[in-house]
Amino acid sequence: MSNECGDKDDAADRAVTALLTRAATADSHADDRLRVAIADFFLADAARLDDRTRIAMAATLGDLVQAVEGALRHHAARLLLAREAAPLSAAIEAEEPSIFQRLVQAGVLRDPELMRELLGRVQQDLLTDALSGESPDDPDRPSLLPRLAGAADRVISASAVALMTAESRRRVAPTPGQPAVTDLPAELHHRVIWWVAAAIRESMGPLESESQALLDRALVDAALRSIAAHDEGDRLEATALRLASALDPQASELAILLVEALADRRLSLFIALLARALGLDYSDAREIVLDRDGSRFWLVLRALELDRAAIARIGLALCEADPARNLDRFADGIDDILAISPATARHALAPLLLHRDYRAALVALGRRTHQ
Repeated sequence: MSNECGDKDDAADRAVTALLTRAATADSHADDRLRVAIADFFLADAARLDDRTRIAMAATLGDLVQAVEGALRHHAARLLLAREAAPLSAAIEAEEPSIFQRLVQAGVLRDPELMRELLGRVQQDLLTDALSGESPDDPDRPSLLPRLAGAADRVISASAVALMTAESRRRVAPTPGQPAVTDLPAELHHRVIWWVAAAIRESMGPLESESQALLDRALVDAALRSIAAHDEGDRLEATALRLASALDPQASELAILLVEALADRRLSLFIALLARALGLDYSDAREIVLDRDGSRFWLVLRALELDRAAIARIGLALCEADPARNLDRFADGIDDILAISPATARHALAPLLLHRDYRAALVALGRRTHQ
């Protein structure tokens, strides 16, 4: 009887300890939630993500991690099986809770470069989908990209086909068992691969030293395979820039190509044409195009000497695709935009054309000066 009482007392003590631990954790989480709520409340509307972007961002990030995790687990399992570690092979490929939440909890997905790239990608995709496009004046004439794919110039035709392939690949889930196609810049791709590999290792729990060594080696080999298979030149952004370079439009041709790229709902080519004309990175040009304020964007178009008709068609297409851009305000302000001379616009844009890291260093120094 005394043992039963002692067991009950021990169980009660453990339950109380567990309850106190949960209460302390809940108190900490309540404080975290309050800080987040305060930050959210005072966040300017212009900086707040809309629901559509937030949902798309969550889906993109989740799909990215899931694809990398699936590819690493599958290849590591094959390696372990070949290395006569069948139980470990089955364990690593078994259905497990996604490691996505572990990466979120660890904070590694808050990486500013990764978030900048994915947010730009998501916003570009949403704007592309919202573009209404225009029917060609001649219904028998192919739209821009298919027409370029059939060009006599082999460099242009190959670049156009590569861009269509890259657009399709980004929208399609990777084939099971193949290295994950993240379509990220190489450095970001490497980071994500290693984060996911480490999270998979952790999810397997404690193992005997020999099994742990086998698992580590298999995960490293699987990660290195995915890194080796990644070709930064196949990214959508890179293929768009190659096509823009192959087209090499003269000043008189640029406006026509820009308008037609939007009419064909090829926002990636539109951005690449602007990037090449200005000497900007694709990501910098994309940021300017996606900025709903539009101030820098109109300066860019004037710096490139686009006329009223071209600016009006581009502005109308973007405002119709994204009501937050305010079509009425654009219509009222088009005379002010055209009043800016190309030389003045180029002078105003000069700081933007500096190297991104150099600009970031200048901003950092300026922030320190004013603290």
